[in-house]
Amino acid sequence: ILDAAALALIAGVGWAAVRRYLARPWRLRGKTRPEDLWILLVLGLIGLTGLATEAARIAMDGRPSFEVWSFAGYYLSYLVPSTVAAGTHQAMWIAHALTFIAFLVMLPTTKLRHALLSPTNMALALRDRPKGAMREMPNLMEATDIETVGAARVSEFTWKQLLDTDACTVCGRCTSVCPANYTGKPLDPREIVLKLGEVAAASGSPAVSSPVGVDAGITVSSDSVFERITAAELWACTTCRACDEICPVDIEILDKILDMRRYLALMEADFPEQLGSTFISMENSSNPYGMSQQDRAAWTGALDFEVKMLGEPGVTAEYLYWVGCAGSFDDRNKKVTIATARLLHEAGIDFGILGWRELCTGDPARRAGNEYVFQQLALQNIQTLADLGVTKVITQCPHCFNTLANEYPQFGGDYEVIHHSQMLMRLIEEGAIVPKANGSRTTYHDPCYLGRHNDEFDAPRGVVGAVSGEFVEMERSGSNAFCCGAGGAQMWMEEHDGKKVSMERTEEAVATGADQIATGCPFCFIMLDDGIRELGVEEDVVVKDIAMLLAEGLDG
Repeated sequence: ILDAAALALIAGVGWAAVRRYLARPWRLRGKTRPEDLWILLVLGLIGLTGLATEAARIAMDGRPSFEVWSFAGYYLSYLVPSTVAAGTHQAMWIAHALTFIAFLVMLPTTKLRHALLSPTNMALALRDRPKGAMREMPNLMEATDIETVGAARVSEFTWKQLLDTDACTVCGRCTSVCPANYTGKPLDPREIVLKLGEVAAASGSPAVSSPVGVDAGITVSSDSVFERITAAELWACTTCRACDEICPVDIEILDKILDMRRYLALMEADFPEQLGSTFISMENSSNPYGMSQQDRAAWTGALDFEVKMLGEPGVTAEYLYWVGCAGSFDDRNKKVTIATARLLHEAGIDFGILGWRELCTGDPARRAGNEYVFQQLALQNIQTLADLGVTKVITQCPHCFNTLANEYPQFGGDYEVIHHSQMLMRLIEEGAIVPKANGSRTTYHDPCYLGRHNDEFDAPRGVVGAVSGEFVEMERSGSNAFCCGAGGAQMWMEEHDGKKVSMERTEEAVATGADQIATGCPFCFIMLDDGIRELGVEEDVVVKDIAMLLAEGLDG
């Protein structure tokens, strides 16, 4: 067994050396340091000196027949003359012991520490909240003793966020799937973790030593993470959660980015210019579009039936249909709203809407760091739903879905929230809606806030499969899907660096040869629809929400 273990160790070191120095993946380039070579040398020497010690011992003992079971050491013993076997054994034993001691010294002082801390991090990674929810904050409308919102100094991060920095294996998987990094933006998720770790190690919190030089000779002069992390990196994030999802050791990168955004937005007022007008619109008009609340239900005029308006005298319904801002004000997404309402009506679902009483859930503000505006809107919505006795909610927007289901409970708003894809699939399975296949070749784009944030991949595919002649997947789909580029309040910001994230995803969708791109998110709908127009293929490819695809069968 020891022989097999030693050979496996030597083979592993050899493979690691080839991968590190000869056939290096791009995500490891720029991250190879002198200590990496020393680590490989020490690990390799542990295996080699172990085998050499065993071979010398067997030679010293006269090679008894039973030692043949030590298949490596036995045959290597023939390389050790019996006249020097005793001295060789002693020398190799000392060398093996010293090498192992060197390994023990390197274990906590180099990147090898992740061998201990990564399993620890994974064991402690049990979240106290749904993965789609941001870290809880006190009620800012009532709190009077809050000095800092978000995190900027090492002491303002949680112990788990700091443990993440030591558990990181520097593998770069997070960077390889980051849509912002992939399209040439300044964000590198791995660097966010490493830079936080550098500041923590260099400054201490409270300071336990003088600041020291860190990576590439950079000097840290305080315990503020903004010594190393720039605002541009943080504002490039689409909050798609691909980095967290792929991390093999359960490091939570997105939480760190969002906490730093909170600090920038509320403590420094340091945010992209476009977000300023978005925040004002959300405060003054209760929606990021700056539209009149009185127009929220204008889309109902296109229906041939009456929609219940919850809040009016004597009006009740089993389900609240939460339309969302895009579904209420964006012309393209009004078609989705109308299609969803028609399908619910056709299936006999008892539903109503809030109309002007519905405010933005606050998701864009919270993801952009403005916790204050988010809480203003959230608390008003929660009070409205409580007054109306709402317990069941249907929505077509994954961002509304995530906020209502996962974040409103932080403030006492607990509901059964159903994404329209889940409701429509249920109605198909129950026979309340009979889908009609349209014969088209269709691909489906996974919205990040429905998929990775809430693990719903099957229901929308079920709906698309029921109405499509042929269903084709994109290369990056399901939990590995590429973001549309609108999340994390990017919908309200301009992209200035690199390629548009939406164009990268649109090109991938068009490459499938599909003539229809289906999705289940209003923001994805807008980004992909803009993408096909920018590519000039709108005559050959159309973007539709799954509700639109299903509702077309009602007219057939």
